[in-house]
Formats: sequence, C-alpha cells, structure tokens
Amino acid sequence: MNAPIPQRTIRSVCPHDCPSVCALDVDILSDGTIGRVRGAKDDPYTAGVICEKVARYSERIHHPERLLHPLRRVGPKGAGQWEQISWDEALDEIASRFLAVEAENGAESVWPYFYAGTMGHVHRDGIERLRAVRGYSHQYDTICVGLSWPGYIAGTGLLGGVNPEQMAESDCVVIWGTNAVHTQVNVMTHAMRARKQRGAKVVVIDIYRNATMEQADMGLVLRPGTDGALAVATMHVLLRDGLADREYMREFTDFTPEFESHLQLRTPQWGAEITGLTVEEIEAFAHLVGKTPRTFFRLGYGFSRQRNGATAVHAALSIPAMTGAWQHRGGGAFHSNSGTWALDKSRLEGVHLQKGSPRLLDMSEIGPILTGDTRALRGGKPVHAMIVQNTNPAVVAPDQALVRQGLMRDDLFLVVHEQFMTETAELADIVLPATMFLEHNDYYTRGGHTRILYGAKVVEAPGEARSNHDVINALALRLGSDDAVFHTSDRDVVADTFARSGYPALEKVEKTGFVDRERPDGVARFAGGFGWPDGRYRFAPDWQAVADRKGYRWVCDPAEMPRYADHWAVNEATDLEHPFKLATSPARAFLNSSFNQTPGSLRREGEPTVFIHPENAVRLGIVHGDAVVVGNRRGQVELTAFLHTGLCTGVLIAEGLHRNKAHRGGRGINMLTSAEPAPPFGGAPFHDAAVWIRKASC
Repeated sequence: MNAPIPQRTIRSVCPHDCPSVCALDVDILSDGTIGRVRGAKDDPYTAGVICEKVARYSERIHHPERLLHPLRRVGPKGAGQWEQISWDEALDEIASRFLAVEAENGAESVWPYFYAGTMGHVHRDGIERLRAVRGYSHQYDTICVGLSWPGYIAGTGLLGGVNPEQMAESDCVVIWGTNAVHTQVNVMTHAMRARKQRGAKVVVIDIYRNATMEQADMGLVLRPGTDGALAVATMHVLLRDGLADREYMREFTDFTPEFESHLQLRTPQWGAEITGLTVEEIEAFAHLVGKTPRTFFRLGYGFSRQRNGATAVHAALSIPAMTGAWQHRGGGAFHSNSGTWALDKSRLEGVHLQKGSPRLLDMSEIGPILTGDTRALRGGKPVHAMIVQNTNPAVVAPDQALVRQGLMRDDLFLVVHEQFMTETAELADIVLPATMFLEHNDYYTRGGHTRILYGAKVVEAPGEARSNHDVINALALRLGSDDAVFHTSDRDVVADTFARSGYPALEKVEKTGFVDRERPDGVARFAGGFGWPDGRYRFAPDWQAVADRKGYRWVCDPAEMPRYADHWAVNEATDLEHPFKLATSPARAFLNSSFNQTPGSLRREGEPTVFIHPENAVRLGIVHGDAVVVGNRRGQVELTAFLHTGLCTGVLIAEGLHRNKAHRGGRGINMLTSAEPAPPFGGAPFHDAAVWIRKASC
C-alpha cells in the first residue's frame, strides 16, 4: 500500500516550553494525519531550523498510547485500574466532587494546577477563569522563571533586551548558563552565523562540557552556583586593566566609588578559588569581552536554578553594563522579551470574575502543600481537590517523595487532563484526554524573540480528546457560572485578546501567522535609559522595587541580600555525608517530561545516566556503565555511571527527566531536588542539591 502523500503544507507554531517557540511548516497528508515538520525558512529567527524532537512530531501526535477517552479510577491509586466513561459522566462527577469540597472545606481547598506544557495562552492560562469564578486557591508561578526574571529586572528594570537575531552581527557571543544545542537550537543558528560571516568568537559558560561548549572558541567550566563569582571577578579585571567604559557608566548606570571598592576585593585569584577556573581563564574572558565592543550576552535559565540564581543572573548581566556593550548594534544582552508584549489577557483569565482574595500557593512546593506543611499552606486548610493541566508534577516538581505521597492521598480528589497516561495521570481519580497544538486554535508568545505567533486548528483530534479551553468552560458551566466568557470558542478568545491589546485583527494575523512586537533598536538597547525611573542600570539592585513591580513575595529577609552585584554563598553546602553537587540538566531529546514517551526520543536518550569525573569514579571504585545510587536526605535514585572529564571534580550531572519507571526502582531524578523556596522571591533550585553516590548493590 502506498504511503499517504502531502495534500498541503500549513503554517503553525511549536507549542512547547522553549524560548524559541519556532514557526513551523507542517505537511498535512491526504489521510488527515501530519507528515514532515520543518522550521519555517521565512521566519527570521527560526530560519528553517528546529530541534530534532519537534521534527519528529508525527511520532507524538499519532502515538498509539495517546489518551482517547475519559477514564475513572476503579482500583487503588496508582494501580492502573480504569473504566471508560462518557464526557458527561466525567464532568458531572468532577463538578459534584468540587462542590462537595467547597461546601465542606471552603473554595480554597480546591487548587487548579498548571504550567507550560503548551505555551499557547488560551489553552495554558484559561484555567485562571475557573480559579477566579470559584475563588479557588491561586498559584504562585515559581518553577521556571522565579529566579531568573527577578535577577534580570534588578539590573535593567524591564524584562527585555536586544533582538537575539543581532547575535549574527556580533563580534563575540557569550552563551551563559544554557545548553543551547539541547534547549534553544536557534541561538546556535545566529551565533554560528556571526562566526562564519564576521569571525566572531563564541564563548560558552556552563558547569560541564556539553554539546554547546563543544562548538565554542572559549569554554569555561565552573562549579555549580559560582557564576556570580566569575562575573564580579571579570568586572574587577575590567576596572583594573582599563577596559571598563567609565563614560557609559557615568551616563547610564549607578556606578559609584563604593561599588568599585567592593570589586577591588573580587580578584581573579579569589574568583578562581570559588569557581574552579584558573586565573588565566578569568582574565582571558575579561579581556575578550572588554576589548570587543560588539559582545552579545545570551543569558539562559540554567545558571539561575540555584539558591543564589537571582543574584548570579544580575551579576552576569552587569558585565555589559560595565563594558558599555549595550551601545553597539550586535552588543548588549538578552534573556527574555516576556516583559514587552503588552497583552490584555483580562477576559481570557476571567479577571472580572474574581471572588475575594484567595491564598497564593507556591507551585514548586506542591509536595509540602499536599502533605500538610502549615507554612506552605499559608496557614489555610489542606488541599482536597485539584485539576491539573499542561504539567506532570509527579516527574517535574522537586522533592518527589513528598509530591507522590501527597498525590496518593485518598482524601485528595485529583483530575488530570492529559495527552498521555503520565505519572501524574496514573495517580488521578479522573483522567481526561487532551488535544495537541494542531487540534485547536491558540496564539503563542516568544520569550526568546520578538514575534507573537498564531497557530490554527488544522487536523481533528483523535478519539474524544477535548481542548483545555473547552474543558474549563464546561466545568465552569456545571459549577454554576453562566458568564459569556464560558460560551466562547478558543478562536474567539484569541480575537478578543488581540483586540483588547491593540493588535491587528485576527483575520489579518492569520494571513501572516504573526504579530511582530520588535521594539526599536535604540529602545531595545536602552539607548534612552534603562527601565528604572532614573534611567540607570543598577549595579546596586533594589530588590524591594523588583518585588513591588512584579508582585513578588519575599521568602528571605531583604537585609540578607548582597548590596551590590556579587557572589552569594547561600547554596546547599556539601559535607562529609554529601560530598557532591548534583545538577539536573536538560536532555537533547526530551523537554522536561514531554517527548519521554516518543520512540525517537527514547532511542536518542537511552537509559538514565549520571556524569561523574573519572578521578571521583576511581576513588569510589566506579567504572563506566556501573549501576549507581545517588542520594540525599530527600531520597535515592538509581542511574548508570557515565565517566566524563568535562566537569569539575565533586560535581554530578544527570541529563533529562526520564520517566520515573525508566529508573531502576521507579524513582526519578527529582527525588533529590529541594522544594524549599530560593531567595529572594521563591523558585525551585533544581541544579543545587548536595548528594552522595555509590555503586548499586548487586
């Protein structure tokens, strides 16, 4: 039988939790399925290049294990015993159970829980309407950006920066704290273009020699959590050797003699002792960026996922403020444009429906919250009901032992709306089948670039799968709300949001697929001043002003924060029992826990491994391929040892969120990570765990 042939090619957009949010060309086959998925060549940022996992999307959307029908648990939690039910039965039962919980324990005992399994705003953030109309507990979003965004805003006053396409116009590109080959392949497109066309140097700063660093001209491997020390030691050299742009600092920053005196103590020798780099490496880096005006700093998320992550991001961001790199096209810095969209999502999120001022529960603390921690519950009653969309906390949330213990509670009614039977869905009472991005309408913001993209529904969903938007509307109606917003289509919500935001009409956007929100170049480079009232970059951050601007809540005493850009030694300390630092870095073929069920990704990643330096392995009697156990007070995980010379001694790296069941013993890597909120405003320190490692028992 002949294979289906392409009937047409449509424009769409990758929905996954990645700053690139790539524009896609997707072949629709004659049988209604999808074929090849390619990066759109006419999109200036995607530039025809997408990651390998999305290129194989037909494996995911047509996977034989997709959920197709609503299911009700009929055996013990986690036993895998289900019965198929109708949508009416499922929605009626959910509404009935939610109303019973509200009546007995109050509305705050229901906690809708979600994150960025889709970056589409309609199908990601629409759950807020349900939260608002019922007065359910709110969610404090800390799991991804709770540390990096405050660190960036502390310096510039605005979450925005130079158009990342300008990396191609740079003479030096610094990729700091992100393994772009794994997580943002388009960063490499533009960095490599600068090298090819301009002879630019590419610098990669990370905690191990990874796929991105393999392509660098200068690779700096430092100890986890020491990025701030590298940054301030670099600034010491810039001042010492006359490479700082003092005229720029006088006009555009809060540089003072006191800050200069502070940096006099942050010598390369001091920095080398903390970071594990050599004095020569620190000085070579400082001289490269100090003598190259067009240096572009692409700051990632990875190095922020430490307890000192916010101050580390701020310290790294301070280097181009000292060199004046912001003045030059192809220079400056970028982390995210998420502060520049000016979207009015009030109706999408149901702001007009809000009842009272419900408590705000930290999503990263789902384990402590569900196991009754009084502080995490904000002094309120336990959570007795949840609906989970767009996330898989039984794998991705920290302190997995507590997460699983909480999700297994018999008195917790758990609804999971999902595409696959994930580890979280396995513990649910009701499982609902969800659509994928080509099966519904949505718009997507692009934190890693300047465009907002529209993706239309182009294929029918399999089985009885329904979209997040439709499920939230149906539940709200059953719970007693008849507001007009719960009678809208997803396309209506896109159109309404665009209209409220002063964007072009959806009918016009559909023709191009995007709205370009690029700011004028001078504005993006803060040529008229930074985002604070005085227009100055802040080497001495006002963290309270950051909190006030973004609505953050403190988790530490403000007086404990460093006064200036600095290294802050607050990370989880090693000791005789836990002599190693573990970081849980991203895999190439998984995206968080997405794609860890698709055949191509599974072949690429293989079994869960942990990188260990050969010197440490020899001392512990571990050889390449050994089964090992890594543990701390939070739990233990079994992996396979992989000897790797490209990391510091005393450091372990585990790439990727494999399925829990892929590990011997069934426990995933987030058994070892902490749910304790990191300062100053909360955030999960995923790459900051002190652990031990030993050979597994036979």
